[in-house]
Amino acid sequence: MAERALRGSRLGAQSYENDNGVEMAPRQSVSYDCPNGHRFAMPFSLEADVPDVWECGICGSEALRVDGTRPEPKKAKPARTHWDMLLERRSVKELEVLLAERLEHLRAGQGAARSASRSRGQRKSA
Repeated sequence: MAERALRGSRLGAQSYENDNGVEMAPRQSVSYDCPNGHRFAMPFSLEADVPDVWECGICGSEALRVDGTRPEPKKAKPARTHWDMLLERRSVKELEVLLAERLEHLRAGQGAARSASRSRGQRKSA
């Protein structure tokens, strides 16, 4: 018990567990070739699904498994813009009608009167 006493030890800096009774999983070594000429091996469990592509630890490029084939690239969705999301809710005809209404409203001076009253003294506080 005396050798396992915590008094005067560096708590958190050192583990008191040992490897007695621990069995390592069976492993396999898989080699990868980098397009820049680097070759390296990575250990994997025998039960693991080994990827065909792995990042090179030296240069960071995509290395291909020695006995593997390059997987097909996944098709990426194009980014949805504000216009795309707007078209999901309204048709182009509805948007043209809405635009015409707003332009008529602004040309009639109703929008100008509202903005003038704001500039006189009714400012929003930050």
